[in-house]
Amino acid sequence: MTEKLRIGFIPLLDATTLLVAVDLGFAAAEGLDVELVREVSWSNVRDKLNIGLFDAAHLLSPVAIASSLGTGHVRVPLVAPFNLAVNGNAITVSPRLFATLANAADGDLGDPKVSSRTLARVVSDRKARGIEPLTFGMTFPFSNHNYQLRFWMAAGGVDPDEDVRLVVLPPPYMVESLASGHVDAFCVGAPWNSVAVDLGIGNILHFGCEIMAHVSEKVLALRRRWADENPYTVVQLVRALANASRFADVAGNRERVAQIVARRLGKSQQLVLHTLAGHLKINANGALRTNDSYIVIGGHGVNRPDPIQAAWAYAQIVRWGQAPLSEQLQADAESVFSSNLYDAAVGAANSELQREGRDPIGAFAGDVFNAGDITGYLIAWRNRTIQSRLSLVR
Repeated sequence: MTEKLRIGFIPLLDATTLLVAVDLGFAAAEGLDVELVREVSWSNVRDKLNIGLFDAAHLLSPVAIASSLGTGHVRVPLVAPFNLAVNGNAITVSPRLFATLANAADGDLGDPKVSSRTLARVVSDRKARGIEPLTFGMTFPFSNHNYQLRFWMAAGGVDPDEDVRLVVLPPPYMVESLASGHVDAFCVGAPWNSVAVDLGIGNILHFGCEIMAHVSEKVLALRRRWADENPYTVVQLVRALANASRFADVAGNRERVAQIVARRLGKSQQLVLHTLAGHLKINANGALRTNDSYIVIGGHGVNRPDPIQAAWAYAQIVRWGQAPLSEQLQADAESVFSSNLYDAAVGAANSELQREGRDPIGAFAGDVFNAGDITGYLIAWRNRTIQSRLSLVR
């Protein structure tokens, strides 16, 4: 018997595994008839998943946690049995802001330590001259786009709640907002940074993986109650995604994968190919930057949910005042990324987990993240932020 499912997604490259699973028949091979529903905003995806209009969803990793904690919206416990992507974002600025930063930089602007300090000086100068704050677009309050921007700004001494404006924009609207001057910069997932560069209206300042080297970006999310009531369907779905991920991770299949993704996203196949390879044009002059970690959709255990990643996201939620700190809430957050459902479908022996001995996040500033001491992590950042801001007034 074929099981029919409706799954919501946003047109981004980090939906690649889901698109491949459906369009190349991996889901059908598991007995699933999947209807993929394209949405424009993360609030639409979250709300339709939460009320049962979707059986599953391509979802921002922090949203799965926020929904489960009941922060920012009604509480609907979710579970994420499959990690769809690690990394994949970038910070893009207008050519005008890039020129301002370049003129003010004391060092290589490609170094986030340099660029964050430079931004702080630019922000301070604008404030002293009575110029309105810079506006940065991000996709959702509970997103790595928001947290990467805030992390980068705060490391240089900028208070993201007082010194600049952060506004929420759906991913497909980012480019138009930059072109119209409604925002000075944005942080979004692929392919929208590259679209802005190709149009000559944006410069990619940093890849997300230059801010933090390894963060869960998108997950396949399910309502926990639905997952409990449909355990075999969950196994089928996770197995289909695992097979699709293995297929997409093979270099010889990249052209076929890019063709599928380009058609679903309405972008060029060449753009998709370059992005999946982490080989991006960063300005209108054609300068290129390559990083194999720009977006990772398979291999190296990235598809297996990692509770440490959930703890990191929860720490950011707490750091920026979106939820209180408590042991119970942290445990609830980590349970969203439980690997039990993944292992039941794929097998722990096949998870290719290669995390031992590595910094779990790899942020460009601050101490190594310790999920066992979020209190200490937050105190250290508070002290560091105070010192950074004091250095600006000396």
